[in-house]
Amino acid sequence: MTTCTQPTLPPSIFPAGFQVLSGSALKLLACILMLIDHTGVLILANYKPALRVLFTIGSTEITWYRIVRDIGRSAFPIFCFLLMEGFLHTHDRRKYGQNLLLFALISEIPWNFMFSNTWHYPDTQNVFFTLFLGYLGLCALEALWEKPLLQLLCIAGLFGFSFILHADYSWHGFLLILIMYLLRTQKFQQALVSTLWMNYEWKMCFSFISINMYNGKRGFIQGKAAKYFFYLFYPVHIILLVILRQILFYR
Repeated sequence: MTTCTQPTLPPSIFPAGFQVLSGSALKLLACILMLIDHTGVLILANYKPALRVLFTIGSTEITWYRIVRDIGRSAFPIFCFLLMEGFLHTHDRRKYGQNLLLFALISEIPWNFMFSNTWHYPDTQNVFFTLFLGYLGLCALEALWEKPLLQLLCIAGLFGFSFILHADYSWHGFLLILIMYLLRTQKFQQALVSTLWMNYEWKMCFSFISINMYNGKRGFIQGKAAKYFFYLFYPVHIILLVILRQILFYR
């Protein structure tokens, strides 16, 4: 008589019955949250009724703009988690890193128009650069695990570059990726330390609810076309929102 063994689920704060989100579902959720966030940046920030105070909590004024931006804060840790999962499970890490760098370059002009309405804006770079530096940091952690001094020097160099580059979430985001990787099997500690680290954006803590609902499965995203759709979503949705802002507010 043979017995069927249940597939091993990834570590989670929640019981097995709550681990219902595939990697594809997490990607979709992160993209929706990012779209909400960037709609606030590009549209609601220019729409006066969205800036009207609805109520106050202590000294904090709550507007529709603030609500939308706070909801969108949960996108980044999910993308960091997906980066970590991709790094651990990809069949071609070099190609994975090349894709991150390629789309960082592709996304830079839309990102510049988002903040300055011009093609050149050196003050900040898009989040793909943060993710790419995080990827390099994970490579350094793994490849140099038995050479701690060299590992530390590589991480320090990447940290310095992330500080100078000033990509989205800057060095805070770079170190968040490393924290999430190092605590990947200790989910409570991962959520707690990550939230404390990113305390200036504490609304991010809600992202760890969905992260802990991950079931370890790839999900509905299959094939190159679907995979690259999610890479392209970032620059394309920014372009569309920039065009919409131009139509609504700058005619």
